[in-house]
Amino acid sequence: MDWLFFSEIGLAGIGTGGLYAVAGLAFVLIYKATRVVNMAMGELLMAGAYIFIGFSAGLALPVWISIPLTILATGLLGGVIERTIIRPMLGENAISIFMVTIGLGSVLVGLVEIFWGADPHRLVDFIPSDPIFIGEAYLSPKVGYGFAVAAVIIGLFLVVFRTWRGGVALRATAGDQAAAYSMGINVPKVFSLVWVIAAMIAAIGGILVGSIGGVSPSMGVYGLSVLVVVIIGGLDSLLGALIAGIFVGLIETYAGAYLGGEYKMLATFSLLVLILVVRPYGLFGTHEIERL
Repeated sequence: MDWLFFSEIGLAGIGTGGLYAVAGLAFVLIYKATRVVNMAMGELLMAGAYIFIGFSAGLALPVWISIPLTILATGLLGGVIERTIIRPMLGENAISIFMVTIGLGSVLVGLVEIFWGADPHRLVDFIPSDPIFIGEAYLSPKVGYGFAVAAVIIGLFLVVFRTWRGGVALRATAGDQAAAYSMGINVPKVFSLVWVIAAMIAAIGGILVGSIGGVSPSMGVYGLSVLVVVIIGGLDSLLGALIAGIFVGLIETYAGAYLGGEYKMLATFSLLVLILVVRPYGLFGTHEIERL
């Protein structure tokens, strides 16, 4: 076996898994607090990438200004979605909300095609191009820096989630909404906050993913892989999203390298079926989760 090639594929898989983990973090955050399975997460990533194109290429703003503006604008989009579409649906059955998020994804794709067209786009090249070597193994700069940013974002979120007052309110709401109400927590406000934060995380993920593989309206399909990640890890488990993201990233890259690109999805979904047969609630999910 060529161990150098094996190591390089593994590094690429870890890098890919880090990006899955970021998107999975946003997915789990919404489900954990609101019990909404957001099938439009891939389209939110796509929207963040296109908003970045609007600021960086359309308005010709510097990257260091375009990125925070994109994060803020996408967060605002998440807040508007929650307030106008998701909140009126609260109390309805899970299937209805599930279908609404699917429709929301289609609406976002349609809006993107109206403003930017259906052709693929490249993001402004802002990631350093110097080669990265870990020992003798080569790692693509875009994948390496993308993973580094993803790791920082995840680390900061976990720290804030544990210490910030809003994070405490979020955890209380996720644990028991009725008890959170009784303790004076404004639960609807927490719902809005969750969607804003999740959309901001999705914007970062969209910029990172788009900088590696480009951006197109079909980018929302990326959300299917993210859904696999969070189901394997557990829909309500932040830790599960992180671990499963790395795991799925490795499975995909090794399957693609040794079996062929057409086997990547087959390997991923075979893993999903296996996990669901053994642990229907995911590796780290709770038994109370209801599957759709």
